[in-house]
Amino acid sequence: MTPVFHMITGAPDPVAPFSHAVESDGWIFVTGQMPFPVTATETSIDLAYPAGIEAQTHQVMKNLEIVLQGCGLDLSHVLSVRVFLLHFDADYDAMNAIYASWFPVGRRPARTCVGVNGLAKGALIEIDLVARRPA
Repeated sequence: MTPVFHMITGAPDPVAPFSHAVESDGWIFVTGQMPFPVTATETSIDLAYPAGIEAQTHQVMKNLEIVLQGCGLDLSHVLSVRVFLLHFDADYDAMNAIYASWFPVGRRPARTCVGVNGLAKGALIEIDLVARRPA
């Protein structure tokens, strides 16, 4: 199957040369999303991030939902997630509390969470994921 390179209207503008998602054979690889706010009129990467890890985690999850919806999917199609935290020790518990609220118990995807020494434009968190279309 030829890959499909998705650029999603309404998702935050890319901070680098990449597609919002790439799809092949029913697998959707969603690029790591940053906590850029999305409003009815703006998706600019020049908008300030929300303050704090809780608000940034919520915004990243909202941005991931926008990309998935643009591909005709939702969070129930997510199989694997990678979380990148700038301040791992300080933000891990608070991030987990917010993250857990986005997935029902018993339907949470596989996940990796790592601490990093920098994220684009000074974000506290970035999350990417892999989803699969139903057969």
